[in-house]
Amino acid sequence: MTYLYPQASLAVFCKAPIPGQVKTRLIPDMTAQQAADVHMLLTNRLLSWLVKAELCPITLWCSPDTSHPFFQSCAVEYGISLKEQKGTDLGGKMQYAIASQLKSSSQVLLIGCDSPSVRQRDVSDMIERLQSVDDVVLAPAEDGGYVMIGCREDYPILFSNMEWSMSNVSDETRLRAIQSGIRLSSLGIQWDVDNYIDWQRFCALE
Repeated sequence: MTYLYPQASLAVFCKAPIPGQVKTRLIPDMTAQQAADVHMLLTNRLLSWLVKAELCPITLWCSPDTSHPFFQSCAVEYGISLKEQKGTDLGGKMQYAIASQLKSSSQVLLIGCDSPSVRQRDVSDMIERLQSVDDVVLAPAEDGGYVMIGCREDYPILFSNMEWSMSNVSDETRLRAIQSGIRLSSLGIQWDVDNYIDWQRFCALE
């Protein structure tokens, strides 16, 4: 396959769609199985357009491991590679994935599987910023976190000892970048599907 940005790569983070363990904030408005189905739908939606866009190689980083049948079917259907998430917390897992892909890529973008607001232009914009003057680019989320981050070097300071459940993750990341001399810029505000209101918002778009 010929990619538009062959020197870059995408790391997509995804949990195994085990009922009761994913999209739990959709419950009890949905059953545990329905919430897991939403998780799979959003993941398939993201992978489908990313693969069709042919922007850069894609790796699906799986938790707790790559053995779940859903992951195996994604590998076959989309022709992507699977890797197991490794680390003691979310930050450690993200930093490990980015560092791993930087061994063979000049820019690495990491994205969650539940962010329907991200478009092809956002991915292209992030890669092109990393190719020019920025060391790190964020796609901040409405809830104060971020849905996508791009790096052209390994920056552990941006991922260690971060309280990922808090509403200041994006701001804290920017502050750490400034204090460390890391050139960081941000895309427009994004959103992801966390609760039932988010799900209704997504359905209204489709």
